[in-house]
Amino acid sequence: MIPVLRAFAARVTGLAISTFARFMTAPRAIWQGIEPVPRQRVYYANHTSNGDFVLLWTALPTPLRRQTRPVAALDYWLTSPLRAFIGREVFNAVLIDRRPEARTEDPVAQMAAALDQGASLIIFPEGQRNSSDADLLPFKSGLYHLAKVRPGIDLVPVWIANLNRVMPKGEIIPVPLICTLTFGAPLRIDPEETKDAFLARATEALLALKAAA
Repeated sequence: MIPVLRAFAARVTGLAISTFARFMTAPRAIWQGIEPVPRQRVYYANHTSNGDFVLLWTALPTPLRRQTRPVAALDYWLTSPLRAFIGREVFNAVLIDRRPEARTEDPVAQMAAALDQGASLIIFPEGQRNSSDADLLPFKSGLYHLAKVRPGIDLVPVWIANLNRVMPKGEIIPVPLICTLTFGAPLRIDPEETKDAFLARATEALLALKAAA
């Protein structure tokens, strides 16, 4: 496809996806302790649905959305030409290979490079969709390592409520429900903070938003 046509198709597809997401969920963004200003950030959220990053991306004001890239699984988004087009062209996702044995790039280096290019990021520290009864799965170490290599970036917790009920696991047709996204006060890593202490603090910040929602 001609590059100009690909770019046009990506814009139209992105608009269609965000419009559909708004129609199905009527997302309500609550900015609690932080303002929706065009500042570089890493938004980290709970992960209960395959639509999480779409909803979070859609809920951002347009100036923020334009500079924000989701971090997504390469082994999922490159399984078909359509998924590859949506992941790469529509969302400009940072595609991470979750298979260590097949990986050719360091995931933290990929995310740091995207930040260095001026992007904000959307990440899900649990590393996989949470279908358990627990509020959160234990965080993987990626958020810690990213905070260590780029300590000046604000890390913004975002609690996504109700989306797992809109698109339950295994279902194809979504159920219309209002979803709420609560954006919390940003945090940064302390220079001497250990991995376990930092991940515990980041987890507590996210759970505090669930309690307040």
